[in-house]
Amino acid sequence: MVANSRIILLIFMFFAGFTSISGCSQIFSNELIVNRYADALLTKNNELQFRFRINNEILEGHELYKVKVTIHDEKLAAAIGKQEIIYGEDQVLNGEYIDVKGRSEKYIFMDPIILKHDLHIHELRNMIENNHAVSIEVYNNKEVFGRVYLTNFSSEL
Repeated sequence: MVANSRIILLIFMFFAGFTSISGCSQIFSNELIVNRYADALLTKNNELQFRFRINNEILEGHELYKVKVTIHDEKLAAAIGKQEIIYGEDQVLNGEYIDVKGRSEKYIFMDPIILKHDLHIHELRNMIENNHAVSIEVYNNKEVFGRVYLTNFSSEL
């Protein structure tokens, strides 16, 4: 009986270790900004759109927050025309806060931004995936809840 318990424990430990190493288990994820769902999309109209998912369960106890995208690469910032974008700033008066209530996950698709200067697709990919050109921050007036560099790039071209 003790041997069976040990075998079951070993199998469970192997499964738990495998899922956490491989990233296959969303159940055990405690990321505020789920990086595998965060990316910059280059549209066929030469626009850049930032998309990401916020895990609202981690923000329990905090009802409101803002999302800020910061462009760290000077060349990319010049092409976009901004170094900082606050989600909801244009849609809601004074960049009001986003409400946490509701679903446990919130997908945010920012409005596409027309690039003022053409950048080669490989250059954009390298900036975003390798050079930490873009970061996403979730915060309110009191504290920063999470910050992550955007490391995924996709294109419609």
